[in-house]
Amino acid sequence: MAFDFKRAYKEYYMPKDKPEIVNIPKANYIAVRGKGDPNEAGGAYQQAIGVLYAVAYTLKMSYKTDYKIEGFFDYVVPPLEGFWWQDGIEGANYTDKSSFNWISVIRLPDFVTEKDFEWAVRTAAKKKKLDCSSAEFMTVDEGLCVQIMHMGPFDDEPATVALMDRYLAENGYVNDITAERLHHEIYMSDARKVAPEKWKTVIRHPIKKR
Repeated sequence: MAFDFKRAYKEYYMPKDKPEIVNIPKANYIAVRGKGDPNEAGGAYQQAIGVLYAVAYTLKMSYKTDYKIEGFFDYVVPPLEGFWWQDGIEGANYTDKSSFNWISVIRLPDFVTEKDFEWAVRTAAKKKKLDCSSAEFMTVDEGLCVQIMHMGPFDDEPATVALMDRYLAENGYVNDITAERLHHEIYMSDARKVAPEKWKTVIRHPIKKR
């Protein structure tokens, strides 16, 4: 059976609908950076998603090629994730989605090296006839965070974030969102196939002791 990150690391991918504090270990990702409304048809965000999945599936299916990755084992491609921020704004202004900066990511298995990643970028570009040069190998060490499972549309996230903030205040912590430690979302539902009221999104914020 293929290794599934969601099942193996339920504490990171399937939190409860109540805030909880977690310590997130360092992990590597395929990443594409950009700016703009994620809902824009054919926009930068949707193009970035295409690049991410092209590289992700090239790595997953590498065992069917002449390129062999040391330590490879079959796995399920992890869910799409994203780091988000707006310049000069604390929190988020969901009425101005065009001002969002984002880093869209898909987690990599630990056995994938930068050399393997570079092979996948070249191979995906050639096979898919797609410019994958925006993809980068990114390491993130999130550390201490608060997280929660948000249920429903993205525009309803402020109410869920307010629950997280109240929980922090009651337990002696504060948010520690900086240029390096960002608002983080993990998309556990396929928005193309699931009604917005049933979307599941992990929301994760970096924190520190007050």
